[in-house]
Amino acid sequence: MAVGSRTTETMTAEDARWRLVDQLRSQGWITRPEVAAAFAAVPRHLFAPAGTSIESAYANDVVVTRRGSDGKATSSISAPWLQAYMLETAGLRPGARVLEIGSGGYNAALIAEVVGPAGTVVSVDIDVQVVTHAREALARAGYPQVEVVHADGVHGHPADGLWDAVLVTVEASDLPPAWTGQLSPAGRLVVPLRLRGNTRCLTLQSAGDHLAATASVQCGFVAMQGHGRDPARRVPLRGDDAVLTLDDDTTTNAEALRAALDGPRVEVSSPVTLDMSMGTCLETLHLWLASQPRPYGVLRVDRDRTAGLLDPQDRFFCPTLLTRDSLAYLTMRRHDTTTWQLGGHGFGPEATRLTSDLMKLIVAWDQQFRADAGPDITVHPAGTRLPDTERLRLLVSRRHTLTAITWPETDR
Repeated sequence: MAVGSRTTETMTAEDARWRLVDQLRSQGWITRPEVAAAFAAVPRHLFAPAGTSIESAYANDVVVTRRGSDGKATSSISAPWLQAYMLETAGLRPGARVLEIGSGGYNAALIAEVVGPAGTVVSVDIDVQVVTHAREALARAGYPQVEVVHADGVHGHPADGLWDAVLVTVEASDLPPAWTGQLSPAGRLVVPLRLRGNTRCLTLQSAGDHLAATASVQCGFVAMQGHGRDPARRVPLRGDDAVLTLDDDTTTNAEALRAALDGPRVEVSSPVTLDMSMGTCLETLHLWLASQPRPYGVLRVDRDRTAGLLDPQDRFFCPTLLTRDSLAYLTMRRHDTTTWQLGGHGFGPEATRLTSDLMKLIVAWDQQFRADAGPDITVHPAGTRLPDTERLRLLVSRRHTLTAITWPETDR
């Protein structure tokens, strides 16, 4: 790649920032001039680990900044497209008061650029090493006005006055009362919320006695720690190379599922194709499959280490229909130069039935919801009794909240 006549080997950090801005604009992630200006101004490489190249620091990808003893990421600089999305949907303005849950420094610096010298930015993290790194990086980058607090983010940050926006940069399964209680009536809460194993970055605003999502995008974040920690159940099928995630009361026989993978694979194709040159997105299909009132999980695989056995459509969040001893997951294979065909792979005694059910659901999505914006997502206090509806609705019950995913009526 090159910027003008410069190659990546001689590219300056400023060149890389502008290249990133151009990329995010062309992809539609940045539409507001103040957000573009923030990405052009903040030196992302100063927040990356020592030794990170300029090319890697300004790639449109995650930069891991800290790992746990098990080698898994516990803190990272999120992908720029997702940070831009969160800034845009938060609707930040000069002078705004913003609380960030989950620190690292870079995102807080972007926020500080958008809200300006009259704004307030506080970033909270439970990991003292992450806090120390964020403070040092913010000082190096020239953002001493950002306050970084060592605390459990589940408690928010009580301060004089309410927050105009709360941006959560860790995956949460629930909304602690502090996040909504410390938010101004017109404020926005932007949070990656796990919904039956699928994580959606929701932009939530008050709608009377509940919150309503005004925007939603599929994403991935490191999980919340501390009192807000609520991991989904992991069922290793091939060690860490193939893991099934269960995020509700779905029960399976782990040994039977592992044994099923040693048996024959049922492969089916649906009549539904996707023109990837048109930027087709499968987020609504994933959520549609998760919303069905049946046993369900999410499959994550290492494609390199499971080649020839498992080939899911999405290696991180692949929808999977289940019984106690069988599974069927979504697949996608190339049909021609621009078109891909959806299908499914099944294993176990009930693989044929599960893959048939999966194909019917794919066709229903294609006919009824593929062209739509997706379901309504609302968040209510725990224990709320919602009015009955004939529309398909998934209810995700947690300690503090009840999240409802309600699909539109259709006459198609």
